[in-house]
Amino acid sequence: QVQLVESGGRLVQPGGSLRLSCVVSGRTFSNLAMGWFRNRGLGKEREFVAVIGGSGGGGTNYDDSVKGRFTISRDNAKNTVNLQMNSLEPDDTATYYCARAQSGYSGIYPAGYDYWGQGTQVTVST
Repeated sequence: QVQLVESGGRLVQPGGSLRLSCVVSGRTFSNLAMGWFRNRGLGKEREFVAVIGGSGGGGTNYDDSVKGRFTISRDNAKNTVNLQMNSLEPDDTATYYCARAQSGYSGIYPAGYDYWGQGTQVTVST
């Protein structure tokens, strides 16, 4: 079955950088969009962060709050999607999830993604 496993989250100081990775198992990967979402705390909704298209059109899209600071990329040969996060701010503190989009979808809504990782915690603090 499909499994997504994130890694790379940790405590980092404001202004610092982190690189999150997500390894995807299962046969279908390269032709599907992959996204990163985050949840900033109990009672808060899961928020869109970034998405990258599949092999048919690998465009990217970012939430305005991370545009210019975060970069999403993928390595189809390694079944991996990455999120490079620079200039981190305390408001970026969250559990970050990678997700595989349903066929034909590359949008910002969680309902359009059918497989999710377990999440990795990013804490931005002094």
